[in-house]
Amino acid sequence: MNQIDRQKLYYIGNLSIFMIGLGFAVRANIAPNLQADIYDKIDMANSAAMVGEALGATFTGFALTLLFGSALVDYVGMKKMMLLSALGYVAGAGGLLFAASSPEMAGIDNIVLISLLLTGLGWGAVEASSNPMVASLYPEEKTKRLNILHAWWPAGIVVGGLLGVAVDSLGWAWELNMFILIVPAVILAVMVMGSQFPVTERVAEGISYGEMMQELGKRPLFWVFWVTMFFTASAELAPGTWVNISLSNIVGMNGILILVYVSGLMFVMRHFAGQMVERFSSVGLMFISCVLAGIGLYLLSLANTPLLAFAAATIWGIGVCYMWPTLLGITSERFPRGGAMILGLMGFGGGLAIQFVLPTMGSIFDSAKAAALESGVAMEEAVRIASVESFQSIAIIPLLLLPVYGAIWLYDRKKGGLVVETAAVVEENSL
Repeated sequence: MNQIDRQKLYYIGNLSIFMIGLGFAVRANIAPNLQADIYDKIDMANSAAMVGEALGATFTGFALTLLFGSALVDYVGMKKMMLLSALGYVAGAGGLLFAASSPEMAGIDNIVLISLLLTGLGWGAVEASSNPMVASLYPEEKTKRLNILHAWWPAGIVVGGLLGVAVDSLGWAWELNMFILIVPAVILAVMVMGSQFPVTERVAEGISYGEMMQELGKRPLFWVFWVTMFFTASAELAPGTWVNISLSNIVGMNGILILVYVSGLMFVMRHFAGQMVERFSSVGLMFISCVLAGIGLYLLSLANTPLLAFAAATIWGIGVCYMWPTLLGITSERFPRGGAMILGLMGFGGGLAIQFVLPTMGSIFDSAKAAALESGVAMEEAVRIASVESFQSIAIIPLLLLPVYGAIWLYDRKKGGLVVETAAVVEENSL
């Protein structure tokens, strides 16, 4: 790693994750504005499903970049992938600014979709480069370092959420949220252009591209973890994206404040991931997280006051806190010969899941609202009922994973614990 400044690269990784967290908060902030200013004017009866589909386009871009970018990052290089991420956020924010200036224009919903898709491409480029970069820089403590890296995701949500609340409370135009997104993207591009990046762990260990692809076929347990990413991402990212639309109606307060609170909690807790893994193991931590996430999601749907909402959000936040980075750490530790491709496939699975979950939540919301209105309740009560049902629909998701993680956890304990592998040496008795 000659001429590579490991500390600077870690700061770049932190900033890139901060940027995508900021983008997540910005999308949650503007979701009600997109619904009111654009989609209600197109089709009020189905506007929630339409905004869900639009927000889901971000995850489509995210998933596609991870799928192809992770396979190409060894050829393109981490540096170019990082620059691509900055470009995606600047272009996406610009497109949304244009859409906001011409809400009545024909086809404006397509402009919104393309803009959110571009921010998703930028998001995926960050994950495709930052995760293998950190795994390469810190091969002996991947789960710990990936959790700390991804602590900057909720930090970005906190900053973006609070700035969005400030914009709203001061009566400023919601379009200012777009400039909040552009600033860190420009800073990231400047830092990246002056930095030297490492090769991935697979390349450094001399593992060929063909051997990396063979790893996917030889290790069936990877595909088990890949399927679980669908569920863990749905438990964390879908409610976070939907929170401002849904919880605002259930609790009667700005739902983004719940997201800010949970994100602050996650930022602190992810710095202690190393101690949690030492105590429970990575898979054991996932099992505990799923229990708490399921309980928290269900309680969130029942909360009818700010105090109860914050209490339920605490349980949910603790549950989902470690899910994404720990699952990345698990796959990198168990399947290091899979390189960036395996990490990218995990993120692809998570992004693909949200593409389906968000529109589904929107459809559940629209259907429940229509049914409530037909029963004669007022619009405000119908919206509250619809919000509750849309949240309860996903509370079961993390609980479905308990048998899977429980079985793997018990298997590891029976063997005396997991031995972390390197790309050069893979334990023959590993699943």
